[in-house]
Amino acid sequence: MDDIDRAILRELQTDGRIAYADLGPKVGLSASAARQRLQRLLDSRAVQVVGVTDPMGMGGQAMALLGLGVDGDPRTVADELARHGEVVYSVLTSGGYDLFAEVVCPGPRELLDFVNDVVRPIEGVRQVQSFPYFGIHTHRFLWDVG
Repeated sequence: MDDIDRAILRELQTDGRIAYADLGPKVGLSASAARQRLQRLLDSRAVQVVGVTDPMGMGGQAMALLGLGVDGDPRTVADELARHGEVVYSVLTSGGYDLFAEVVCPGPRELLDFVNDVVRPIEGVRQVQSFPYFGIHTHRFLWDVG
């Protein structure tokens, strides 16, 4: 990946629907050269262009990152969490928690109920630490591409 590829990625992070006619000049290429560069990145699977929803914009008013301590295989707990629409994603970790899960609920009360009535009773869950964030929240997936 060279500097032009990284410039293309920076532009896509700002606007994933940018037209090649606009992208090319921003990265020092023609529109067709920008299209070819991006296609090469896509074909190599170094890059994926996907739509990311904003759960708060879709009606959720309470979000939290849950840190879970698990007895046994955390993949089993992650699979169980994945069955619930409130769970945006889960990720296995090594460190203080065995698993993190981000959840979205209509409000603070529903978030509390989800943690207490759904997450805590899952077999193998030993500990749940909730890191809530309420109100306006926008996900920003902006990794430094150089």
